Amino acid sequence: MQTELAFSADDLALTRFAVSPMWEVVTSFRLLASGIAHPVHRRWLEQVRPRVAEAGLDAGLLAGVIPADGYLCDFLTPFPEEPSPSLEDELDAIRATPEAMVAADLGKLGRRVPDSGRGRWLDLVAEEIETYWEIALAPYWAKIRTVLDAEVFHRARQVAERGAGHLFNDLHGTVSWDDSTLRLVRRRCVVSRDGGVGSGLLLVPSVFASCVLTWKQPPAPPQLAYPARGAGALWERQPVPQEAAIAAVLGRSRTRLLTELDAPASTTELAGRTGISAAGVSQHLAALRGAGMVSAHRAGRSVLYARTAVAESLLAAAA
Repeated sequence: MQTELAFSADDLALTRFAVSPMWEVVTSFRLLASGIAHPVHRRWLEQVRPRVAEAGLDAGLLAGVIPADGYLCDFLTPFPEEPSPSLEDELDAIRATPEAMVAADLGKLGRRVPDSGRGRWLDLVAEEIETYWEIALAPYWAKIRTVLDAEVFHRARQVAERGAGHLFNDLHGTVSWDDSTLRLVRRRCVVSRDGGVGSGLLLVPSVFASCVLTWKQPPAPPQLAYPARGAGALWERQPVPQEAAIAAVLGRSRTRLLTELDAPASTTELAGRTGISAAGVSQHLAALRGAGMVSAHRAGRSVLYARTAVAESLLAAAA
């Protein structure tokens, strides 16, 4: 099957990019639900699967609306009004979804709006999304966001240097551009402009998407989510930096903790790895968090600490 999307000059002028937390939620949750040992995301899966199971999310409301394959409910990925909306912005949009849209989306999955009512049910879905975000994506968001921002920068440069045609032809193997028409092959979901041409197109890179995904909800422009470049190196272990140079500024213990946070970890885990007492680890992490180098994320009974973009840049410069 092939879908064709015609472009006018106005459509090209209105084509833009966005980084969406909710697209990462649905694509990563689908990967978890598939049960496969993905070669690229294996390290992430091994770390996150036990937390998701402990939180009961593998059998909750999200599991019912994000199947391992097939249709994805459009209301879970609302059209982002900003280039980089926050998760809170997108959850507000989900909570405000009209009942008719929720009913239509659930109907495609063979489900219906629960008797408790749309509003209460959407609140519960949003709560599960917040829990999932905190244990599965927030600790890794600095790394994920770096890849997504680099992808958007690369594509913007492509357009500036070689034009929109080259951008679309290079986006994914199932996407091609010819004669002002975008063609998507092997698409089960048709993406179209019900209101005619001139509404543009929103391109959303995703580190967890394995194929091109489409979204349409007129009068909003269609969305096209696609696999981002650089995702293959996302979970690779980084070269050990020259710790002595950083330690001269931060101290040996805090530098060691930063390097150990190649993957998010709890105070107990860090104490076991480094030999620093749990109390000492907590003290150092508090100082690093105050300096914007570490973030904290609740995961059940534990708190996971993760490096921020500031710390990632510092270690990369010293590597």
